[in-house]
Amino acid sequence: MSGIKGFTSAWLVYLALTLALLGFYLSKYTTLPGQVRQDIFRFMVGQETKFRTGQWDELQTEHYKIKYMNEDKADIVLVANAAEDAYKSVSNSMGQEPGMDTTIVIYPDSKSLAASFGWDKNEKALGVYWGGTIRVLAPSAWLSSIGQEDRFIKEGPMVHEFTHLMVDEMTGGNYNRWWTEGIAQYMERRITGFEFEDPFAGNRELYYYTFDNLEKNFDRLDQSVAYWESLKAVDFIVDRYGEEKIYEILRYLSNGDSMTKATEKALGTDYKTFSGDFYQYLENN
Repeated sequence: MSGIKGFTSAWLVYLALTLALLGFYLSKYTTLPGQVRQDIFRFMVGQETKFRTGQWDELQTEHYKIKYMNEDKADIVLVANAAEDAYKSVSNSMGQEPGMDTTIVIYPDSKSLAASFGWDKNEKALGVYWGGTIRVLAPSAWLSSIGQEDRFIKEGPMVHEFTHLMVDEMTGGNYNRWWTEGIAQYMERRITGFEFEDPFAGNRELYYYTFDNLEKNFDRLDQSVAYWESLKAVDFIVDRYGEEKIYEILRYLSNGDSMTKATEKALGTDYKTFSGDFYQYLENN
């Protein structure tokens, strides 16, 4: 990868020692305030990204630093415009802006995007949020030139991944996977109209996971069902208690409460009752 070129051995030693030290610090001092641990983690990811993309081209927009390879130059304006649109629409909806500019890295193909995370080369994704950075697959890698801009804005990853960034920002990193995936899909549907296909379409038999299972095993579950249920959970809260409760839960999480405690405080009910009501909601809908 071109980001390796041009780095001296001294830089490589510095980077390795820095990441090792910060990794030890982060794992050892688990009682640090959430914001401090989040800042450390974001610094680590930022250093890794800087190392890998040091020699890539760069475009600075109003709110982003976008890193890309020369072969993806034709995609840069489309990504930049979609990113700025996502910034405006998501920030307005959630009532908050990030505290700093965000780095976006554009990868030319699924293999290189997957490799940036050490994923299996067959892993497919249009975008990933990770530690303050957004990594996206180049639009030309999955879209034809006809109607490319409209499809990228509606079906592309920018609103979804920027919402992940905002959940991370608003909670100081204190959230679980199903919660951020539910909010990201909720915001994406509101802003772009996009929604994943219902896994139970065509009269497939309904099943769902417990919240405990979603929290502990999200990536090992059927992803179509896990994502669908995460969105349904957010929809249930909005339908039953009002949209403002989403942001109230985020505020409790930012204070260090667990998801269970934050939900109980915001909704005024115990978590067992909330869970039971939600499962009944799934059965009825």
